[in-house]
Amino acid sequence: MPVHPLSNLVRHARQHSPFYSDLYAALPPTVSELTALPVVDQDSFWAANTVQDNRVLTGPLAEAVVYKTGGTTGAPKFSYYSREEWREFATAFGQGLVDAGLRPGHRVADLFYAGDLYASFLFVLDSLAHAPVANVRLPIGGAAPLETTAPALEDFRAQVVAGTPTTLCRLAAHLLATGRQLPAVELLFFGGEPLFADQRPLLAAAFPHAEPRSLGYASVDAGLLGRPVPGPDPRVHRTFTPHTALEILDETTGEPIREAGRPGRVVVTQLYRRLMPVLRYPAGDRAEWTDPEAGCFRILGRADEGVRVGPVSLSAQDAQDAVATADSGGRIVGTQLVVRRWEGRDGLVLRLATAPGDDGQGLTALGGTVVDGLNRARPLYPESVAAGHVHPLTVEWARHADLVVNPRSGKLVRVVDERPTA
Repeated sequence: MPVHPLSNLVRHARQHSPFYSDLYAALPPTVSELTALPVVDQDSFWAANTVQDNRVLTGPLAEAVVYKTGGTTGAPKFSYYSREEWREFATAFGQGLVDAGLRPGHRVADLFYAGDLYASFLFVLDSLAHAPVANVRLPIGGAAPLETTAPALEDFRAQVVAGTPTTLCRLAAHLLATGRQLPAVELLFFGGEPLFADQRPLLAAAFPHAEPRSLGYASVDAGLLGRPVPGPDPRVHRTFTPHTALEILDETTGEPIREAGRPGRVVVTQLYRRLMPVLRYPAGDRAEWTDPEAGCFRILGRADEGVRVGPVSLSAQDAQDAVATADSGGRIVGTQLVVRRWEGRDGLVLRLATAPGDDGQGLTALGGTVVDGLNRARPLYPESVAAGHVHPLTVEWARHADLVVNPRSGKLVRVVDERPTA
């Protein structure tokens, strides 16, 4: 049976995982309620989940697939799945692809990243192979040269292109720079990072008949998190019942949130994983219920996706909101926060990307409007400038190809910290 009762899963973890045995030492012999379990501490979990002398796994590493993950802490760690667990993971996610719009016969290009123990390319390919509708899979990969990717999509008349928003935008910029569009594409399946409003005009220009949709919400460490919910907001997902028990916890008290519209942190329990148990594991994201009875929730972004510049804390979403308000014409197609330090003070640079063919007229004024909006949203920043604590906000204009991406995953790095560490 791929899905296990919680009490059986807890018993198995206590008996066979030294980490969980220690964590649950004070609990009663039988536990059947999630809230009776402590939330896993990230630092302790990854300190125990090592390559050698692993204390999290419930058995020897004799049959498994191993993938690298940044977890929620940035530094690569490793996650383990048995053959049955990986098949269950991919099959459940493949069912969710139908919710995202996958139809019989769709030709799907997989532009996620492979190699270096990275999971997304193989996971999406396996999920498509296990989807309940027939489809044609084009395993191109995110590292393939754009000069060969674009012709492959044209030759096979791909109807669905799957990748990170950053990869899709880089492809779109390349198409426009070479005077091409891909009108045959119907769906842009994105995952791994949010799709922001400033990216949509670029995608619409290169893929005029395509609708961007989330292919689902998952991570290699936390596992299944949410399946797509058709509708205008791609951040809304539905829990993967019965495989997953997803909670949204109050960030102060740690109590489960039951009502809609109240933000909290996402904590997940996977009921199909026994080799590397995931029991009340923080997924690293914030969310809010939209329909608690139906298990529908809205992802609000990473819990830790922000930056501190001198005494001021800002989030990547602060910058996105300022851009969305200022850029009514949709000229900005990518936003990145760059932190630098010079003359003994920190400074924040907004790196804003424009689409190929933008003539550059009026960008100085547009940049000033964005800066004004962010200063209004975070008044402590201009106050800190006036006090001499930080440098004023500045704008650095770029093309989408100039934005910094993670070389392993191809995801856009929202915050680039260039301050010296020595």
